[in-house]
Amino acid sequence: MERTPRTVVVTGAGRGLGYAVAERAGDEGHRVVVAELDAERGESAAARLRGRGAAAHFVRCDVADPESVAGLAAAVGRLGPLHAVVNNAALANGVGGKQFHEIDVAEWDRLMAVNARGPWLVSRALLAQLRAAGGGRIVNLASDAALYGSPRLAHYVAAKGAVISLTRAMARETGDAGITVNAVAPGLTECEATETVPAERHELYRLNRAISRPQQPEDLVGLIAFLLGPESGYLTGQVLAVNGGFTMH
Repeated sequence: MERTPRTVVVTGAGRGLGYAVAERAGDEGHRVVVAELDAERGESAAARLRGRGAAAHFVRCDVADPESVAGLAAAVGRLGPLHAVVNNAALANGVGGKQFHEIDVAEWDRLMAVNARGPWLVSRALLAQLRAAGGGRIVNLASDAALYGSPRLAHYVAAKGAVISLTRAMARETGDAGITVNAVAPGLTECEATETVPAERHELYRLNRAISRPQQPEDLVGLIAFLLGPESGYLTGQVLAVNGGFTMH
């Protein structure tokens, strides 16, 4: 039986891990919404996905802005049944280096607004559509920095820790609606978002991973595809670290 196309929303899908997730979803026959703040980057990503044969749409979205998120929800609602949301968008490039007492309030608040509040805003705005479709999947991108307690990164660690806790709370509230909510906690992944990470942090990961080679976006997309698929229907509220064994729980 031919599967009815369903929509997968990926925030921050203009590049890096977000684009890799969107690419995999498109290859598996989903209609993909590239929700991206940078319009040029988002349009380019959607065009590349269409070039691979995917049904792809770009919607400009600032996940920290409730009105922008409402616009995303309206655009998604015009496309048909919603199957899944991947909350990937985050500030990560160039956010480290200061000890917790050196971070100013504006920097703290901006990062928390995107990295912690953003997944909540997007999930809240799209929940009704997931329920109307009879259930679905939410995957939140956390970070193993929140599991390790990375130094000189306190606001990022706090925000990703909030994502982990949010995932568990959401899972308990949506399970009986057929909606699973899980978090994936990547390690230091080589992509555009980590280009400014200091060399010593890369070396820390290299020395302490069980698998010492650098981590790539491709190391994560298979797990995320599984979490978006039918076989993960009884898996919810979990935090799955993918970091080559840098942290083990």
